Amino acid sequence: MATLGLLSPEFPSPTLEANLKAMAAAGATGVQFDLVNAVGNTFPENLTERQIAAIKDGFAANRLELSALSGTYNMIDPDAAKRAEGAKGLDRLIALAPKLGTKVVTLCTGSRDPEDMWKRHEDSDSAEAWHDLLATTRQAVKTAEAHGIVLGVETEVGNCINTVRKARRLLDEVGSPNLKIIMDGANIFQKGELPRMREKLDEAFELLGADIVLAHAKDLDRDGEAGHVPAGLGKLDYPYYLKKMQESGYQGSIILHALKPGQAADRLAFVRSAAPSGYLRSR
Repeated sequence: MATLGLLSPEFPSPTLEANLKAMAAAGATGVQFDLVNAVGNTFPENLTERQIAAIKDGFAANRLELSALSGTYNMIDPDAAKRAEGAKGLDRLIALAPKLGTKVVTLCTGSRDPEDMWKRHEDSDSAEAWHDLLATTRQAVKTAEAHGIVLGVETEVGNCINTVRKARRLLDEVGSPNLKIIMDGANIFQKGELPRMREKLDEAFELLGADIVLAHAKDLDRDGEAGHVPAGLGKLDYPYYLKKMQESGYQGSIILHALKPGQAADRLAFVRSAAPSGYLRSR
């Protein structure tokens, strides 16, 4: 059975304890966790044994699973120095992940926009951008293989990997079982494709369903942009999306995001109501 979770940066809190308690109180089981909520930095230079223990103890005390660590940086940043700095930070995070008790680290395939790694840029589709993405991904995968970690990439219409077919191509060209997919039904629709919703969802799961390591649940109010509204408040056919998720055999965490803390409990309840009977485990 799959479980439901939340994204830690969407619960801004003065302390790690408050951050975790807020997500647990909303009804989460899992967390896609950004170390910024524990030590103020996504890619810390190191974590002390005391810091590691505090994070693990906090998750245990709140009956939460550390479903994945967020390791996002711009993997095709047009500035090669920034790209290299981000790659080093990601390598550090991957090495820390097993100590924190998770096997999954999430990625951002990035944009050629120099200011915003989530913003659409025409050069993100260039052969040069693809070459850079392969280089940064292969470096990260090498580190992941050494530490027993699985990396998750996501289709984002504003990123280099902006279609499910490009996501499939990346998995095939890298060719490692340590590179998998974050499935997000709100992120797969290019402009004009929303009327073909079920067809595009079928395609996404046909190409990527066997490689899902993490799933997201949010919504979209128009095609051609990544979803940015809470689950159930947009146009995504949630019963069908979750039916496809169940049929794929995915049994991990489904992370809700693009929401405010006060919306979390209600949106978790919505996703539970939209899921096939018996698919989601109660907290």
